[in-house]
Amino acid sequence: MPRILMYATAVCPYCIRAEQLLRRKGVTEIEKVRVDLEPERREEMMARTDGRRTVPQIFIDDFHVGGCDDLYELDHQGRLDALLKP
Repeated sequence: MPRILMYATAVCPYCIRAEQLLRRKGVTEIEKVRVDLEPERREEMMARTDGRRTVPQIFIDDFHVGGCDDLYELDHQGRLDALLKP
């Protein structure tokens, strides 16, 4: 399984939805960076995402998926499963 990294906050409904989709796809480990607990990590997130400020920001290995809507769009296009293959 590829490495999944998600910049998130505790109360973000989009973060929860994104995680639910990944879990349904068989992802068992998601590395979460809580930018609400570690505000300095938001700067890191913004640097890695060309300035995006909102969460979630999701990476599958080195591929920047984007946010929750982007993740669902990849799934709708049938491209998410290929990204999640080991």
